[in-house]
Amino acid sequence: MKARVIVTLKSAVLDPQGKAIEGALRSLGVNGVQSVRQGKVFDVELAGNDRDVAEVALKEACDKLLANTVIETYRIEFA
Repeated sequence: MKARVIVTLKSAVLDPQGKAIEGALRSLGVNGVQSVRQGKVFDVELAGNDRDVAEVALKEACDKLLANTVIETYRIEFA
């Protein structure tokens, strides 16, 4: 089973890397960029076919390692 975990900063958290990317895009002439927020994506392959078990395992992985839940949120998508 394949899943994707998307981790992003909470909206109240400042994103200096996103601001730097935003500025770089503008300096490269990319028009229409209003703001940029950066994040992380993890593509995970799991053994088995039980989606509920996989979701529990991925939530545990996010809470323990993949995301800093104080400043980040995450969502899990299954392919």
